[in-house]
Amino acid sequence: MAATGSRTLDQMVERLAGASDPKRRYAYVLWLARKLPVAEPSLFCEDNRVRGCISQVYVRGTLQEGKLHWRGDSDAQITKGLLALLIEGTEGLKPQVLAAMSPAFIKETGLQASLTPSRANGFLNIFKTMQAQAKLLATAPL
Repeated sequence: MAATGSRTLDQMVERLAGASDPKRRYAYVLWLARKLPVAEPSLFCEDNRVRGCISQVYVRGTLQEGKLHWRGDSDAQITKGLLALLIEGTEGLKPQVLAAMSPAFIKETGLQASLTPSRANGFLNIFKTMQAQAKLLATAPL
């Protein structure tokens, strides 16, 4: 199991990878979706939309005291759960840590086996969008 640089994300990946039943993985992802806080209306703008997702997905990162904080939402529960996994797993990281993170952990979750190809691709696109935002935040003037 590869270390991502986030203890929280590593634990979530380990939990998913250890689930022998794909239904358990789905249940966990849906539970994460329900935990995601209700997004404020300002989140739903073109600048925060994740490209390359069939579902409508929005995510916005902010930097507070050098650490990442996320808000996000999606119109599809599975996608919302995947977003929630990434938000919870990368919350509070330094932007440089997320910017340097390998997407290999996505494969380790075992979710690809039960996701449609478009959802699996969307998961990667959400991650890449969050990475791109982290890179911008890391280089933004204070």
